[in-house]
Formats: sequence, C-alpha cells, structure tokens
Amino acid sequence: MKSRSSPLSGSLLEAWSTNNRIMIFLVEQLPAALWEAAVPGTPRRTVRMLAGHIHNARCMWIKTLGRPHGIAVPATVDRHRVSRSQLIRALERSGRGIASLLALGLERDGQIPPTAAYAWRNLPLDVGHVLTYFVAHEGHHRGQIVLVARQLGQRLPAPVTNGLWQWTKRAAEGRA
Repeated sequence: MKSRSSPLSGSLLEAWSTNNRIMIFLVEQLPAALWEAAVPGTPRRTVRMLAGHIHNARCMWIKTLGRPHGIAVPATVDRHRVSRSQLIRALERSGRGIASLLALGLERDGQIPPTAAYAWRNLPLDVGHVLTYFVAHEGHHRGQIVLVARQLGQRLPAPVTNGLWQWTKRAAEGRA
C-alpha cells in the first residue's frame, strides 16, 4: 500500500520501521539462557512469551483494523515454542503489516477507518495516536525484558541496552 507522498508521511512510516528494527535488534541480541527464563513473579511467563506477545498483538491490530481493508494478517506465533529466528521473521511480517495499516491511514487524510471489529474504541484512530500507541506498547515490553534480565542477574551488555536507543543506527539498518 502506498501512502501519500509527503515528508511527514515518510517520516511517520520511517519511525515505525525504526521501532520495528529496534524490537528485532533486541530479540537478536538476547542470550539463549534469557530467552527461556521465567519472568520473576510470574513463573508461567518467559522472556520468549513477552517477545512473542509483541508480534501477536500486532497481528490482532492488523486483523481488527486492517483486514477489512485488504491488509493481509500474518499468522500468530506460539509464544511457548517460537524460536528466536521464527520470531524475527514474524516481526518482519507484522512490521510490514503495521506499516500498511499506517499507510492506509495516511492515504485517508490521517485517519485509519474504524471497522466493525474495532470494539475497544479507546484508541483514537488518527495515525499519530496509532503510531504512538504501538511504539509505547513495544517500548514498555522492551523495558520489561531489560528489567527481567537484570532481576535474573543476566544484565544485558551495554552495547545491547545502548543499542535500543541508537535510533539513527537502527534506522540505517532498516534501509540497508
């Protein structure tokens, strides 16, 4: 789906792409032992499940807001069994799906059209709010993963935690 050509439209789509790259970067960098680790206080949840939730939540939004407009919905992942490489490929697919959803809104004067499936109604569907919501949601879970690593005595190396804030570098990787 193509969005209106404007610097702002391009900037918003690039911002989403960078956020997606940052999520993939974190998944790529997680130590294997941490991937399987139980989240303190919620032993039925693992870091793998937190990371898989990001993709599955994207799929839910694509299904709810995009599918009625022809946007393909990626398959969800099994948060209990997904491998790191499977999740990275899934995040790439759902990242493209969210980009298509944002592009749809940009084509429609900045508004993603509401659908019958959108029952929650707590999120304004202008592109600015939708993008901010998605980035905040994913940033929240990235922070949880970093905190879990610290709580488990597996603090992530500085190049990883600092890399989550190197948006210029991650943006360039996304364009490569």
